[in-house]
Amino acid sequence: MATTPISRRAVILGGAAVGAGAAAGGLLPGTSALAVPKIRPGRIAYPFTLGIASGDPSPDGVVLWTRLAVDPLAENGLGGMPDGKHDVEFQVAEDVSFSRIVRRGTKHARQESGYSIHVELTGLQPGREYYYRFRLDEHISPVGRTLTAPAPGTTAASLTMAFASCSNYPTGFFTAYKHLADEMPDLVLHLGDYQYEYIQPAGNQARRVEGPETTTLAGYRQRHAQYKTDPDLQAAHLVAPWLVVNDDHEVENNFAGDISENNDPVEVFRQRRAWAYQAYYENMPLRRASTPEYAEIQLYRRIGWGNLASFHMLDTRQFRSDQACGDGTRVDCGARLDPVRSITGLKQERWLLDGLRRSPTTWDILGQQVFFSQRDSRLGEVEAYSMDSWDGYVASRERIMKGFGGPNGAANPVVLTGDVHTHWASDIKADFNEPDSKTLGVELVCTSVTSGGNGSDMTTAGQTALTENPHIKFFNSQRGYVVTKIDADELRADFKVVPFVTTPGAPVSTRASFVVEAGNPGLNRL
Repeated sequence: MATTPISRRAVILGGAAVGAGAAAGGLLPGTSALAVPKIRPGRIAYPFTLGIASGDPSPDGVVLWTRLAVDPLAENGLGGMPDGKHDVEFQVAEDVSFSRIVRRGTKHARQESGYSIHVELTGLQPGREYYYRFRLDEHISPVGRTLTAPAPGTTAASLTMAFASCSNYPTGFFTAYKHLADEMPDLVLHLGDYQYEYIQPAGNQARRVEGPETTTLAGYRQRHAQYKTDPDLQAAHLVAPWLVVNDDHEVENNFAGDISENNDPVEVFRQRRAWAYQAYYENMPLRRASTPEYAEIQLYRRIGWGNLASFHMLDTRQFRSDQACGDGTRVDCGARLDPVRSITGLKQERWLLDGLRRSPTTWDILGQQVFFSQRDSRLGEVEAYSMDSWDGYVASRERIMKGFGGPNGAANPVVLTGDVHTHWASDIKADFNEPDSKTLGVELVCTSVTSGGNGSDMTTAGQTALTENPHIKFFNSQRGYVVTKIDADELRADFKVVPFVTTPGAPVSTRASFVVEAGNPGLNRL
């Protein structure tokens, strides 16, 4: 893929003033097609306070997103926007100065959609870099960079993909997102817990989150809006298209299908889930196919990147069986072995296995939420496993692993995981209890952006897991993200960490790096 070198600052600013400057009518270079009217009394304030984003790239297009808000923390969740529809113009260009505009149009932002818009572009060239922006009246948004995917069957020389999860606003600053943006990846995967539903925690916190625990549409909208005001999160959205899936905290901690954490009546919880999914869709660059239908949202989907990689994005919350043995970490829980139980639901299992079997690409990457590999968390002969992870759904994991390797499976499967607020790297074994059994693939787990606070390099729990699980090759409990560089021969993973998040300005470093060779599953530490 040929791209033009460009700094993150250039993408964000595009040669124009942003924020207050844009509100005053600042123009980007080459914007004659976006002639700005004179400011008139009574016009709204700058409305792009939540930033802009792109996502779900295809060979001929991508989704562009923004949501209008002049008062992001408004309690009714509508961002202080005046009633009625607002006509938002968009432009897509081949260059950051917008001298070569290839698409333009207008979308209507309405109250019933939280004043969000989704522009589902088609007709673009495959494997290309584009720039985009929005305008409402005299106000112009920042400039975003996005990419289309290479066409199926074509050779993509390489792909830089970063992935992250678990950004809890009160527990720290989103410095990791800033450093992720500086990497200028081609693609970003977010694997869940984009926002947290909790009320402001007690004690000394880095930042304050507004509102009560999110249980209403207004509450979820307000919470998403507060997160979206973070400049480091906005920067990460600006530099590349995202593929997103949610986990539990976008709705409620540790929910399973229609079963809530506190065993609320099903219809009560389904209404909460419906509001949470509506707000999630309104705030993410998702395609129309993911528009929620009451309490259900279509999030598992497949995105191809030429002949290099297939991204199988999973949903391990909405269709799962209830956690076994009362949730938590348990010993002697026979129910976790029940073959009827599934963490994805049988329909999604069949969809994934069919996709792995038919995959035409070198790499098959599963973007999903919770720990996949077996992980015994107790020293000694007595074993303890998390019921919220794939260890609580053993038969479901075994069925999926039948799609790894062999003539009818993916030759180079890589499972990407979030959720656990710690970095891990693991070989996926045909039999986790037999260290010498065949290695079928690898799992790469990213730590949190902020959840858990500053963290540390090693913990007692981490050391125990490394001792009890020889297939697990790496652990770290600092905050950060993972950057992967993928080509036809290998996948390299760099585990990035920041030393603190409770105050801003932390530097970033690479804590560990691994390479996986195509055709030779298994982790090789550099």
